[in-house]
Amino acid sequence: MSQKQAERWIPEICYEDNGDGGTSHIPFIPIPEDQEMPKVLFIFSSRDTGEFEPGSDGEEVPVVELDLHQYADMNTLRDRLPPLLYNNIRLALGLESLESAAEKGREITNSIREKLNPNP
Repeated sequence: MSQKQAERWIPEICYEDNGDGGTSHIPFIPIPEDQEMPKVLFIFSSRDTGEFEPGSDGEEVPVVELDLHQYADMNTLRDRLPPLLYNNIRLALGLESLESAAEKGREITNSIREKLNPNP
């Protein structure tokens, strides 16, 4: 994929409709066949300030405060950083270390297996 192709594609963040009028809480990004998941997403947060300013026709337009956020692909960080640094990043984000999370995941999986296939 050329750099020019990668620059043209703009990821779209979507939420799946649950069919009951609600949406999923975890968004997804449909990835075109010739593209890859972005390594970093840049997203503005927008907050009304409660103030107004005149618009182009003299109408009152709300003033919003924009703040740029950056979200990194944790798989990329896991694959490219030393384990200690990666775990420090996880801890800074309020996550458990990878080892601790993996152990808890194994315990949950084993519990589910035991319930599905009880030994006589």
